[in-house]
Amino acid sequence: MARASNPRGTPAMWVRDRLDELFVDEDFADWFPVDGRRGLSPARLALVSVLQYAENLTDRQAAEAVRCRLDWKYRLGMDLDDAGFDYSVLSEFRDRMAEGNRADRLLAVMVDHLVAAGLVKRRGAVRTDSTHVLAAVRTLNRTELVTETLRAALEQLALADEEWLAPLIEPGWVDRYGRPAFYHRLPKGKAALEEHALRVGEDGTRLLKAVFRADAPPRLRVLLQVQLLRRIWVQQYWYDAAGRLRWRGPKSTTDRLSRRTMPRRTALPPQADGRPDPATACVPWALWTIALFPRGKFT
Repeated sequence: MARASNPRGTPAMWVRDRLDELFVDEDFADWFPVDGRRGLSPARLALVSVLQYAENLTDRQAAEAVRCRLDWKYRLGMDLDDAGFDYSVLSEFRDRMAEGNRADRLLAVMVDHLVAAGLVKRRGAVRTDSTHVLAAVRTLNRTELVTETLRAALEQLALADEEWLAPLIEPGWVDRYGRPAFYHRLPKGKAALEEHALRVGEDGTRLLKAVFRADAPPRLRVLLQVQLLRRIWVQQYWYDAAGRLRWRGPKSTTDRLSRRTMPRRTALPPQADGRPDPATACVPWALWTIALFPRGKFT
């Protein structure tokens, strides 16, 4: 069916036609315990990660491609009625790849297969550094996270008080936040992604400041999606000494510290009198706090 729909093939189909099995489960023998229930094929997850990076997809979009696209099912050797897996599996798999030099060894295996198939000519050393691959996928997912968080907050605020929200809506917000983020193709390239993330950050900061103004309805501050927006902005953004909003680097995002009890830097600059901005002063600093007090009001 995939061949009938795509007589000339697609890049995903060419990989199967020319390389057959790019990875096998034995390549990952030391990644998983030998006992217990057998999980998803690590070789298949590795191949999905390669296709995901090649097509500039987030985890949600890659999982949807596994579920819906014929050429991906053809390459992965999946039945048409196979529903695939939850997108969170890809993040867990990358965590395993990040241990030691596993990802570098994985890419080395891929390069060897590409050379053997004549798809790549080995001219001296072939770069197999995995850092840029993992970082690129992670940045895509972070960008999707902040975009979807702001969209959900806008949607809940519209339901709660449409008249209050309407004057805040700016040109371009409907295009950026009118539908779930995973329906959009995010910009390609590090600079374009950062520009998009900063634009979303500025929009979200404007909304947070409006919600926490003294004349705003107090009930809007305790809405679940507003609380999530406030917390995630603390995790993903910061202000430099000149007062400019910045997108956190991969190694400084505070979501990596979410299980620690140390305070995080505020996402909004302090007020003129030195007091913390009320929009972020009481952000729940640790995810375990929310787990212990799921009904707590962090206002």
